[in-house]
Amino acid sequence: MNDSRAGTLAQPSDLVDVPHLVTAYYTLRPDPDNIDQHVVFGTSGHRGTSLKTAFNEDHILATTQAICDYRAEHGYDGPLFIGRDTHALSEPAWASALEVLVGNGVDVLVDEEDRYTPTPAVSHAILRANKGKIGGVDDLPAHTGLADGIVVTPSHNPPTDGGFKYNPPHGGPADSDATKWIAAKANDYIKDGLSGVRRVPFAQAREAVKGYDYRGIYVADLENVVDLKAIKDAGVKIGADPLGGAAVDYWQAIADHYELDMTVVNPLVDPTWRFMTLDWDGKIRMDCSSPYAMASLIEQKDKYDIATGNDADSDRHGIVTPDGGLMNPNHYLAVAIQYLYGGGRPNWPADGFIGKTLVSSSMIDRVAEDLGRKLVEVPVGFKWFVPGLLDGSGPFGGEESAGASFLRIDGTVWSTDKDGIILALLASEIQAKTGKSPSQHYAELVAKHGDPAYARVDAPANREQKAMLGALSPADVAADTLAGEPITAKLTEAPGNGAKIGGLKVTTESAWFAARPSGTEDVYKIYAESFQGPEHLKQVQAEAREVVSAALGS
Repeated sequence: MNDSRAGTLAQPSDLVDVPHLVTAYYTLRPDPDNIDQHVVFGTSGHRGTSLKTAFNEDHILATTQAICDYRAEHGYDGPLFIGRDTHALSEPAWASALEVLVGNGVDVLVDEEDRYTPTPAVSHAILRANKGKIGGVDDLPAHTGLADGIVVTPSHNPPTDGGFKYNPPHGGPADSDATKWIAAKANDYIKDGLSGVRRVPFAQAREAVKGYDYRGIYVADLENVVDLKAIKDAGVKIGADPLGGAAVDYWQAIADHYELDMTVVNPLVDPTWRFMTLDWDGKIRMDCSSPYAMASLIEQKDKYDIATGNDADSDRHGIVTPDGGLMNPNHYLAVAIQYLYGGGRPNWPADGFIGKTLVSSSMIDRVAEDLGRKLVEVPVGFKWFVPGLLDGSGPFGGEESAGASFLRIDGTVWSTDKDGIILALLASEIQAKTGKSPSQHYAELVAKHGDPAYARVDAPANREQKAMLGALSPADVAADTLAGEPITAKLTEAPGNGAKIGGLKVTTESAWFAARPSGTEDVYKIYAESFQGPEHLKQVQAEAREVVSAALGS
């Protein structure tokens, strides 16, 4: 149920006390016996708030030392690229990380202007440094100067939160084997009172690191992944809102470099995010796929041909059109796939597959079938798309949560992490080269394939409840039918790669639902879709909730 103030401007009482938050980071010490205060990597790094002793200096010192140990164990001896977003805890955590990285003799590259760095710019930098050194995820020879990276960000999470994620030499999110190893090692360091953690004073660390032109190099290379000349020539009028995040310096640089008709809608950075409208639950959350968080930009939709938003680390995208408002992320993914594989990228591999998460819309399945392309359905988490993006076999990978990336125009790798900037620019390329908005393209897909009703519902869940949900099995669904249709599959493994999905997906001919715990917040999610319309969707959701309630014993 939505908060009554969802979509309204944040009030003073909604704002985080930044000095209190930062003080807690340095003064609260995690209890090694309290599981809620352990280092835990979710779908994209360790996240938490210092106020609950879940993201504090000890966590970051220990995790950074664990990453240094992991690098040494695997022979990664090149530079480490580190970036941070605009959350209040990001700079303190960045400073802590530098002390340990330099203390371990790592060559560290930071933004040369001491500013914010989007996740995709870090991935781009890693791949650029490793070009010619690696051929695939499993082809990582030791002691050849391989670079890797750290991004200090909790992504779209509220202002109280901090986040810390590791990207190995393939440039994308670390896989589960790596994150489990790093988390276990970090928790051991915390238990031992940080014995064995090597660090130097911050002044010494800051003096030792080198500057890297993340923004200039990334921006200059963008023309090789998106047709920016076509956007300029067509005069597409763009509104770009960084939502107070790491893209704040990037959008104006893109506009200037490529002479685009672009307005940076909100160039402000404020760690309280007082300019945001509240999300569905009354919290400030930089979720560019949420109509509540994006309410201010949606109000301005008629000023632009295409308006876009990004979350705090710019790995997610939100697309707003005058004729359709904020596009559902699933709708835009389907349009992007249709455009890119349907002629927009003639130099891509003719047999390249389409990557999607199993909670993304089945409209993508129908588009893939119509294109004659193989569809690879994987669990939630962008790490599953890394191999296909790296070797070119999977030119596009996308998640329903508005995260995606794709290959360069020539069919080579661009980034192996989510890139909300290129997905935002792609919307303008589609407008420029087809004369139709992404919303109009989606209407054409609906006319051809049907009109699915899709919804995701979030509800609070503690650690124990999330663990129970993650352990759901086909046996937990006794029914043979779902909303009046025979069940065709009960999945706990993704059909694309056989990996565990950490939840359950149930399908019929025209509908499905999936239930899984969030990897980033204390909530669980029920995703559901029906090609029979909204009323049938409600029936699917009701039966899905019964399954979840039974699993939780409630």
